[in-house]
Amino acid sequence: MMKLLDGSELAAYIKERQAKQVRGLRQAWQVFPKLAIVQTSDSPVIATYVRLKRVYGEDVLIDVELHTVSEDEALVRIDELNHDETVHGIIIQLPLADESRTDELLRAVSPEKDVDALASRKYFDAATPMAINWLLAGYNVDLQGKKIVLVGEGRLVGAPLAQMWQNSGYDVTVVSEPTENLKTVIQAADVVVTATGVPGLITSEMLRPETVVVDAGTASEGGKIVGDVAPDVRERHDLVITPEKGGVGPLTICALFDNVIRSARRVATQQDQAST
Repeated sequence: MMKLLDGSELAAYIKERQAKQVRGLRQAWQVFPKLAIVQTSDSPVIATYVRLKRVYGEDVLIDVELHTVSEDEALVRIDELNHDETVHGIIIQLPLADESRTDELLRAVSPEKDVDALASRKYFDAATPMAINWLLAGYNVDLQGKKIVLVGEGRLVGAPLAQMWQNSGYDVTVVSEPTENLKTVIQAADVVVTATGVPGLITSEMLRPETVVVDAGTASEGGKIVGDVAPDVRERHDLVITPEKGGVGPLTICALFDNVIRSARRVATQQDQAST
């Protein structure tokens, strides 16, 4: 029987813990954690992610402010948020309409508020790689001695996750989606993590029995968010795999808010030190 890596189940436990932490910060320190989202373009995928973050923030008592601005106004707004002491985390909602400006806007976010950790990993780990680690640990998937293939080298998932796992000494092969021998590389894997945004890229014939498959790809197809894994993969019963919905996504939001809480806690500690 297919084993599902259900991120929603784990997220419920994490959310409960976070709500307690936020209550503690609010009551004991008078620190009210706040996340600012800077959005410069609109699409069904972006609208969904912003809504999910706002709902999650309400659930754990973290204020979520949405700043919808043009890309030309974004740098000024980011600078204002960097200097706003009530804001503990800032994220630039990607993708931008003009993707050539992505680096410029991400680098503008102060490292101690860069809770997505896309420009600076000085203070925080990137949210989706954290989520994937939590998901695998939560279901006792041990990566030591396993052959891991990461499909996709993007800044959100592939690049930071590869760095994280290589630093841990794991056997990681990173491939980009146009690789000619993609099927051969994936067939040799014990664990496959895919994050390309190419619907149906990973097909059943690529995967050995008992392979662990984490689908972190997102694309909009017919107004619906879909992953990288083809429908025929989900007909198999001999894989360990994330579900179509509720795999990595819920835990990514948990990881993002974990970083906001860490940022707020650092502010509380600084206040404490200043008053003694």
